[in-house]
Amino acid sequence: MRETLTVRLDPEQAEWLEQTAQRTGRSVAAIVREQIDRARRAPAERRFMRLAGAVSLDRGASKRKGFATK
Repeated sequence: MRETLTVRLDPEQAEWLEQTAQRTGRSVAAIVREQIDRARRAPAERRFMRLAGAVSLDRGASKRKGFATK
């Protein structure tokens, strides 16, 4: 089933969308669908980021030569 969505864009967004459509030779609708799909995939692609900042080590934790700070 197809859905129709009406969205109000600010002038900068509308200009970007029109320019991108002209530059790429694709329809505005195709670009919007692509961006929605990209947004849907983003959390799965960045799942590893949930651990960012979760580990805290002191500055001298690395034992490999060249990585330890003095």
